[in-house]
Amino acid sequence: MARYLVTGGAGYVGSHTVLALRDRGDEVVVLDDLSKGHAAALPAGVALVRGRCGDPAALDAAFAQGPFEAVLHFAALSLVGDSMREPMRYLRENLGNTAAVAEAAAKAGCRKFVLSSTAALFGFPDRVPIDEEAALAPASAYGESKLFCERALAWAEQVHGLRFATLRYFNAAGADPQGRAGEDHEPETHLVPLAIDAALGLRGQLTVFGTDYPTPDGTCIRDYVHVSDLADAHLRVLPLLDQRSVRYNLGNGTGYSVREVIETVGRIAGRPVPHGLGPRREGDPAALVASSAKLRAETGWTPRFPALEDIVRTALDWRQAHPQGYRGRAAG
Repeated sequence: MARYLVTGGAGYVGSHTVLALRDRGDEVVVLDDLSKGHAAALPAGVALVRGRCGDPAALDAAFAQGPFEAVLHFAALSLVGDSMREPMRYLRENLGNTAAVAEAAAKAGCRKFVLSSTAALFGFPDRVPIDEEAALAPASAYGESKLFCERALAWAEQVHGLRFATLRYFNAAGADPQGRAGEDHEPETHLVPLAIDAALGLRGQLTVFGTDYPTPDGTCIRDYVHVSDLADAHLRVLPLLDQRSVRYNLGNGTGYSVREVIETVGRIAGRPVPHGLGPRREGDPAALVASSAKLRAETGWTPRFPALEDIVRTALDWRQAHPQGYRGRAAG
């Protein structure tokens, strides 16, 4: 049994990673300001330090509950569109907070760090699936901020001996198969929960942005990985940090189009997804899919829920059980 600090652990991917750590018997402390996360997403036995990653007092309070085997860092601003409206805020907060947490970890004697990164580092790639050799050319301030974070960690390793793993992925989707956690953002921007809510009558119709892309059905193709599989990947890279730092791309290898997601949600829900057609959004590539070949080869990671149907089913089950999300649900 080991002890871990998870920043942003009350958020979507963070909370599922906390569950994965607890399921294998580890102790967990979460640092989260709850601006996006939910205390009710945390299982019993998890200590919550409420505060911002850039706040020295909050970091001191969190690391006082160590020592920690590793830090898993999920806390970040993560909306691509918002990042283009407020680029300096994204660059300042994402880089600044990552640097602050890494510095605090090194000061506390913790020498392992896992960063929730993004395949948005690759901008508009020349080929898909995107492997680790693809050129780093972010097309958004969000992607640029995460690239800065990765570079900062390289300096932390060089100067402080902090080994790090970065996992670069696109779309987390689905929910805990046991129904203990799910996706609850305000506002919601992800296609799978938006389509589910439209099918359930919890919101109005979707808009499909662009139907003339060079894809089989004319709509954008994106990568969807089950959130519990992402959590498993974060745990699987931890042993590698005993020897070296690592960087991995993480995806399903084959993407799904917007129309495929809408059709699958309607079929699993047993009711159609109301949707309309709109023009392309500026900056949307036709296809974005990340490879996970290197991660699979070096860690043995294999997704338990690779099929879109399984991803949608777990998300739908959680949403039907929690139509108001985490509102009104007690913590722990």
